[in-house]
Parts: sequence; structure tokens; C-alpha cells
Amino acid sequence: MAGKSVNKVILIGNLGKDPEVKFTPSGTPVAKFSLATNERFKDKEGQWQDRTEWHNITAWARTAEIIGEYVKKGSKVYIEGSLRTHSWDDKTSGQKKYMTEIVVNDLVLLGGRGEGAGGGGDLSSSRGAASGGGNNFDQRMPEPEHAGASAGPITDEDIPF
Repeated sequence: MAGKSVNKVILIGNLGKDPEVKFTPSGTPVAKFSLATNERFKDKEGQWQDRTEWHNITAWARTAEIIGEYVKKGSKVYIEGSLRTHSWDDKTSGQKKYMTEIVVNDLVLLGGRGEGAGGGGDLSSSRGAASGGGNNFDQRMPEPEHAGASAGPITDEDIPF
């Protein structure tokens, strides 16, 4: 496998605060937010411990617009992306600082109605641009059929093909 490498991250978590959407000078939307993932494990004494890991997330273009419109603090999301690390020199101390972020390639809203995401839906994106449409499907339970609506068993004449 010489020459081949993979940089892929998959996360399911909740937003720690509302996303911040800004625009580049050329008008491209950029959304930034923090995502919390939780892990539960038993320590040496057999006691359950919870560990929260915070991730810096960045999304671009149509995906950023969708995040700004449908996602808020507490929303549960599935994210696929890649790791990027930036470095800079701190102005006050002169030390080199690093920040690692996940750049979103695919996003799925997992929260149901009333959970901050406006319903579950796949908002897959390709290199940061979500593929089409919104999240407008009806997730209500179907209404029960009325007793008079069904006129008996289905016959060949009922089949449209």
C-alpha cells in the first residue's frame, strides 16, 4: 500500500453551542462549532466514569448554510470528515500553538423534532457542499385507516401495472 493514506474521522455527538456561520471575502459560508462525544467506562475500582471529548468542527459552502439553518446547541449529528492541524505563533508568548479540527465532508442530522435538528435527515456533502434539498420529510405516524376505506381484498384490477 505504498503511497496510499487515509484521513477519515467519523463522529456522533452533540453540539456544545450554537454554530457560528461567517463568510469568506469571496462570499463562501463557513460554519464552526464544537461537538461533544461521550465515553463511559469502568475504572480500576469498578466505578462507572464518563469522559467527554470536545472536537472543533468546520464546514464549508452549502453544508455550512444547512448547519446554520437547522443545527443548534444540543443537536445530535453524525459527521464524517478529515483532520486538519493548524499552527501559529502566539502573539503574547511567542510560543508555537496548534489546533486540530475536523473538516466536514458528510453530515446527518440525528435529532428528532424538538431536539434542535428539526428532524433526522441525511445532508450528505461532497467536499463540503451538501447535495441538494433540505430536510422536509414528514416524520409523523401515519393516520389509521378508517373502517370504510378498505373495500375488501386487493384484486388484479386494483394493481396499477
